[in-house]
Amino acid sequence: MNTTEHTTFMVPKPEELQQLSELYKAMGDYTRMRILWRLMEKEYCVSDLAKEMQATKSAISHQLRALRIVRLVYSRKVGKNVFYSLQDEHIGWILEETYAHISER
Repeated sequence: MNTTEHTTFMVPKPEELQQLSELYKAMGDYTRMRILWRLMEKEYCVSDLAKEMQATKSAISHQLRALRIVRLVYSRKVGKNVFYSLQDEHIGWILEETYAHISER
């Protein structure tokens, strides 16, 4: 970390560390990671996402629920369909930065 980027650094409180741990656990699943990357492209309804990922709607719904609980994805209902997108721009940034990190040689 470049010290000029952050002027102050504080260790998160225990409850915040727990939240961070839960967030990374949710991101630590291969299927959920695939879902997050798909949602970086665009908003998806469950059936389209399941088709895109060649999985059942039930399996995708289960994973989306886990992502929603830790606030990685946002859902909105339109008629009978539920559409999902990334919760906010921070999620995309986290994914891109961690990918950049593992891509360094």
